[in-house]
Amino acid sequence: MQKSVRYNEGHALYLALLARKEGTKRGYLSKKTAETNRWHEKWFALYQNVLFYFEGEQSARPAGMYMLEGCNCERVPAPKGCSAGSSKDAALDKQHYFTVLFGHEGQKPLELRCEDEVDGDEWVEAIHQASYSDILIEREVLMQKYIHLVQIVETEKIAANQLRHQLEDQDTEIERLKSEIVALNKTKEKMRPYQGNQEDEDPDIKKIKKVQSFMRGWLCRRKWKTIVQDYICSPHAESMRKRNQIVFNMVEAESEYVHQLYVLVNCFLRPLRMAASSKKPPISHDDVSSIFLNSETIMFLHEIFHQGLKARIANWPTLILADLFDILLPMLNIYQEFVRNHQYSLQVLANCKQNRDFDKLLKQYEANPACEGRMLETFLTYPMFQIPRYIITLHELLAHTPHEHVERKSLEFAKSKLEELSRVMHDEVSDTENIRKNLAIERTIVEGCDILLDTSQTFIRQGSLIQVPSVERGKLSKVRLGSLSLKKEGERQCFLFTKHFLICTRSSGGKLHLLKTGGVLSLIECTLIEETDAS
Repeated sequence: MQKSVRYNEGHALYLALLARKEGTKRGYLSKKTAETNRWHEKWFALYQNVLFYFEGEQSARPAGMYMLEGCNCERVPAPKGCSAGSSKDAALDKQHYFTVLFGHEGQKPLELRCEDEVDGDEWVEAIHQASYSDILIEREVLMQKYIHLVQIVETEKIAANQLRHQLEDQDTEIERLKSEIVALNKTKEKMRPYQGNQEDEDPDIKKIKKVQSFMRGWLCRRKWKTIVQDYICSPHAESMRKRNQIVFNMVEAESEYVHQLYVLVNCFLRPLRMAASSKKPPISHDDVSSIFLNSETIMFLHEIFHQGLKARIANWPTLILADLFDILLPMLNIYQEFVRNHQYSLQVLANCKQNRDFDKLLKQYEANPACEGRMLETFLTYPMFQIPRYIITLHELLAHTPHEHVERKSLEFAKSKLEELSRVMHDEVSDTENIRKNLAIERTIVEGCDILLDTSQTFIRQGSLIQVPSVERGKLSKVRLGSLSLKKEGERQCFLFTKHFLICTRSSGGKLHLLKTGGVLSLIECTLIEETDAS
């Protein structure tokens, strides 16, 4: 997040010119000076997240400017001194006051007033929305929608090209059929004398032919009914029914998942983000970002995917899903950041709960009926299982998709890509958790341990061991584990890694200290000897 912004005079004058011409809100307001506590009427112009004020509407240079990023604007009552009986005080009492509270420490609030209540409400609302971070979020949403629309256009172009080829083939087929019709008409012209003789047939012969025609039609319908019934009972039809049911279940599961993400974003993320911008924030913006990561972007992605699924269901029984997964697969990499930092986000949340104000506020959010009694940790865990759920769904879908089906290869490709992404995320999570485990152990050791900062050092296990001296010819000798001479047994806290073995002692206060001699053993230079005779 950007911490500061620098403006030179040229930038300020350029932005002031834009504010005068294109500002979202412009007009006269009275401003209270901090030195004399007097009110002076100025002409204000709001552009994006910068508020300029001028001596008059025709002034070319601004008299001052305020950065509104992270500020809070609220209506305030009229000062107590404005309720006296004089006509001047009565006029001041009709003024509408509001204050801009800045998020920077040491910056005094900006007190403003205007004569019209509607104008005051418009100014308060405009200042509330003057946030550059909100513009960035909206831009990210629009970019996701733009990418989706571009991919839809490309798909429609391919479909239009295929339709064009089909029309050309149909034109060729029509020309062929026309030539056949011409040939048949010529044959009919030749057979007309024979048909004229048939009109003079005996009436009984005509009745016999009608009965024969009826019987042939009845036998044909009976055979067709048998074919349809046989297909309905066939394994292929049963497989298609199961495939359709899997797709319907997938749409229901996706709808539930989108609802869970909606609750996470609208009942927790956005309210906590607003609380972090308050005058006494119970949580910082950095902690909010660490807890929720990119869950809002994940929600936008799955809303688009869910809309595509519902459009496919509307075209039932033709259920084509491969193109939707082709659009979804390149965007699923956003899950890598979420899964990689999931455990860390839960740790940050646990630390924030130590703050009573935050814990009380979080319980209010969790009491929302939309949460259905579920805690924030539950909602943060839902995205962890989405990629495996897609893999299982595609596996079941392929089990009931014939090998000659038009979607078979596309679904197999989507399944392989999801499995590859799942393996990558699993490896990244393992590496991240190993690094955090090593750092946690390094912090528990008072002297620290530089070898634990090596990312290739993998933790295996830890526990307490008894370090005993060995006896040689009736005399105590140095122990084989390290070079510390002991006259009696000692309990050691040991940590085993792939490359080193750490030996620590625990003080009376519970702190760990590395042995001064032999506390860090390189396993490359050690030999393990197992003594079978305990005596």
